Amino acid sequence: MPQDAFTIKYLTAELKNLLVGGKISKITQPEKELLIFIIYTRSGSVKLEVCLSARGCRINIAENEKAAPQVAPGFCMLLRKHLQNAEICDIFQVDGERIVCLDFYCTSEFENVNMRLYIELMGKYSNAVLTSGGIILGALKSTAIGENTKRVLFSGAKYSLPEPQDKCDAENLNGLCEVFKRISGDSAKFISENVKGVSYATALDIVETFGENPTAFDVNRYICGGQCRPCVTYLNGEPNDFKVRSADKTKKNYESLLKAQTAYYGYICSKQNFNDKKRKLQGALLSSVKKLEKRLATINQKLLDCRDMESVKLKGELITANIYAVERGMDSFEAVNYYDENCAKIKIALDKTLSPADNAQKYYKRYAKLKRTLISVTEQKRETEDKLEYLNSINSHICAAEHLLDLEETEEELKSLGLIKDTQSGKKKTVKTSPFREFVFGGFKILAGRNNLQNDRLLKSVSQGDLWLHTQGYHSSHVVILCDGKEVPDGVLKAAAEICAYYSDGRSGNKIPVDYTRRKFVKKPPKTNAGFVIYSEFKTILVTPDGHAELSAE
Repeated sequence: MPQDAFTIKYLTAELKNLLVGGKISKITQPEKELLIFIIYTRSGSVKLEVCLSARGCRINIAENEKAAPQVAPGFCMLLRKHLQNAEICDIFQVDGERIVCLDFYCTSEFENVNMRLYIELMGKYSNAVLTSGGIILGALKSTAIGENTKRVLFSGAKYSLPEPQDKCDAENLNGLCEVFKRISGDSAKFISENVKGVSYATALDIVETFGENPTAFDVNRYICGGQCRPCVTYLNGEPNDFKVRSADKTKKNYESLLKAQTAYYGYICSKQNFNDKKRKLQGALLSSVKKLEKRLATINQKLLDCRDMESVKLKGELITANIYAVERGMDSFEAVNYYDENCAKIKIALDKTLSPADNAQKYYKRYAKLKRTLISVTEQKRETEDKLEYLNSINSHICAAEHLLDLEETEEELKSLGLIKDTQSGKKKTVKTSPFREFVFGGFKILAGRNNLQNDRLLKSVSQGDLWLHTQGYHSSHVVILCDGKEVPDGVLKAAAEICAYYSDGRSGNKIPVDYTRRKFVKKPPKTNAGFVIYSEFKTILVTPDGHAELSAE
């Protein structure tokens, strides 16, 4: 992501043309290092996004507005206090640095004043600082008075720019020529380390444009004299970067750099949100699965303890049958096991402090306890295994998810199970229902559930004569072919089965068995987990998993 001074120069020019004269309507801070400004301009409402995180610092136009927290952070409140309804007078870049300044004309009942917001896009040192007359009113990341830092960033202090880098300005051709006398090794690395305002990504493009050994004249011409041809470059079919211009062949051109940047970060943010949510759901699920597995191990140990239950009962009976031969004070005795066809002798341990009758009762009581334990833990084992199976089915759907939409109802499912804290508890909830995966092939519509809740909803929404599919022995999405009274061709059935196998635990294998039957033979028992069904009158087809993206109607 070339958020270098070279790229920021073009972005700033476009932002100035778009936003100057606009008024601040709303300011939010959805995340710790993310500011959103809603600005009314001549061309309508614009969402200006300022991200100051180390991972993706940027200033760009956003398409979607993120939900604001109920309580605004302190810096957001400060911006609202001073910049609400303020007019943007100017936007400019500071001396070829990665700093963008927004000048505001602020009006209130008591005074009219000019303010400046410095947006410092410098990786992990990124910051936003609001000033008036050169004095800091507040900063997103402030420093303490006692901190030993080169720059002072707290309210009331005088704002000072970061120290300039010891690099040559690309516009200084004579200086560049001197610098390039010592060029060696990786040309792109040399350029990014010695030329001001040029990132490694931009330097790579300079090398791609002019060859392995670009000259000082080439760098000067690229930075100062080239045209802006905004584009998003691609790698392995996915957006890889956005650039002012690029020599890459796999790219998509845009009419402005802001639009290229918006498209690129729209993809990046969507992918990041998807990965974050997937990681969150899997983390919550894994924690619960580990607890259940630990509980199951404890239950299995108790069942092992119960396997000698009949032997305990036998010892009590043998003591009773031979009570005439047992005396108080004995620590053991041998008795003939009359249940054994060979009448083998068995040694029975005794408690010397107890009478023969009490020793027999001790064994009977232990037997009764083991019997109760066996009944109890057998039921507990069944319940635990059912719950573990259910959680594994949820995990299967999370692993098969490809879009954020696939995870929305799964998150609600985990909230209903108490595995994720519901931050909206006590509020009136609006239930999110996302559409089924939809495919069209051979004139037939094929629907697939994204999660267990959707699987249940899909089952209720289709006709009794429609064809229902599910993998055999694997967790999978429920898939339905809408028949409309027509006979389903083999090709359509095969495609639907391949889709079913693809959205299952067996997607990495081949020859996956998929059962299919009419919807009327599929039943959901009452009070069972979401997605659980029983079915009959089915046939099985073996297929290789295939997502059939070319058939998707989404």
